[in-house]
Amino acid sequence: MNNSLDTYTIAFYNIENLFDVENDPLTNDDDFLPISVKRWTPKRYENKLRKLGTVISEIGDEDAKEAPIIIGLAEVENKKVLSDLIRSKNLIEESYSYVHYDSSDERGIDVALLYKSDVFKVENSETFSVYLQSESGERDYTRDILLVQGKLKDEALNIIVNHWSSRREGEKETEYKRIAAANVVNSIIKMLKKEDANAKVIVMGDFNDNPNNKSLSLMEKESDLYNPFKTVWSRDKGSLNHDFQWNLFDQILFSTNFFDSSNSTFVFESADVFDNKFLTQYHGKYRGQPFRTYVGKKYKGGYSDHFPVYIQLKSP
Repeated sequence: MNNSLDTYTIAFYNIENLFDVENDPLTNDDDFLPISVKRWTPKRYENKLRKLGTVISEIGDEDAKEAPIIIGLAEVENKKVLSDLIRSKNLIEESYSYVHYDSSDERGIDVALLYKSDVFKVENSETFSVYLQSESGERDYTRDILLVQGKLKDEALNIIVNHWSSRREGEKETEYKRIAAANVVNSIIKMLKKEDANAKVIVMGDFNDNPNNKSLSLMEKESDLYNPFKTVWSRDKGSLNHDFQWNLFDQILFSTNFFDSSNSTFVFESADVFDNKFLTQYHGKYRGQPFRTYVGKKYKGGYSDHFPVYIQLKSP
């Protein structure tokens, strides 16, 4: 594919539990084994890789001539699943590389970044922990935040990939965890701006909060970020559906200097949820919702319980 195109797609996708079929004694992967109740077999694993590859290669609007140059991922088990994914049938031609670190997350899932190394040159990557304590004072482990720094067409970019604590114990009860994560992101951006006052920053992730929640407003305000997904989210549009309500937990924010065309190799053009029909359930009461791999322990053979989200950058 032609890389001199002037529109770039940058995406984020929570791929719903991409585990391999091996038992890792160090992670809580027991649900995802051939002998588990979920019967996570090599055939199902291969099917999932093929399906995710189809989605990733297609993300973007009608004018996008090629697959995204950068994609943040949530819910990957390890490096093996990433190398299997980028070598899967529908992605092998795209020649992606990846950045991944194992975190201490209790479920054994991490974030990662896929990128096209011929367009985006990675210069540095590191992770930051979100320090959380349970009520009993014990450390509560969650996903690390990943920072990847590199050059896109000679322009320095800082990408921060997140997967914040879930709302499983209740939205209000867990809010402090997501605010703690937002504070870590703010401190990373502060550090980046100390090194370069005009640092270009993209913050992406499954935040387990909607665009209007406190944690996201906090990041927007304190780090001077723009969140295009505030206007994308509506009653009929989101990245995941819970009790027939659309949530938009998956978002991509960026520093406001992406609007400055006099000072940029590329500027922000558009943002959207990638919810093409092939990613949805076709029939029944859940029609239009993401076609998932599992519902509880029941195998459905779909893609993910989330839709990907993306932004397009254009050369001014």
